[in-house]
Amino acid sequence: MVPMIETERLILRGMERADFPAFAEIWREPEVVRFIGGKPRSDSESWGAFLRNAGSWVLEGIGQWGVYRRSDAALLGCTGFFHARRGLGPDFDDVPEAGWVLGTAAQGQGYGPEAVAAAHGWFDAQPFGGTSSAMIDPAHQVSLALAAKFGYLRTRETEFGGDAVQLLARLC
Repeated sequence: MVPMIETERLILRGMERADFPAFAEIWREPEVVRFIGGKPRSDSESWGAFLRNAGSWVLEGIGQWGVYRRSDAALLGCTGFFHARRGLGPDFDDVPEAGWVLGTAAQGQGYGPEAVAAAHGWFDAQPFGGTSSAMIDPAHQVSLALAAKFGYLRTRETEFGGDAVQLLARLC
């Protein structure tokens, strides 16, 4: 079961089948994917990610929450933790990876820090919580600043999927 988290303006909850069209729309936005693979995802690629997230909660006890605005229940994006098994080495792959993304309409309103704080608060309170990793495009200054706000430190640069990425670690 996916835990639900409520903040002043947001609800973080497990995504449901009915959320898929909004999820896919977020991943079609060029500005959203600019620093995450560089090209909009097809519906098929988004569906695979949607299903992996659901499976992550079932098999791993962690995953990404949908981030919903309390006032109208709109899906704004997602945040959470997962094991992606990216093959980047045990320093990265052996700890949960944190991730966050918001659709362009939700950016610049403080939703990102609010959602990421709620997710990390839940994660840190779990018996397995604490240490986590993140992978961010070195040019994505907004995401790097958000990671730094939550204690992520740069560990090394590498390449993933043909793109330069910055690996980060949060040690607790």
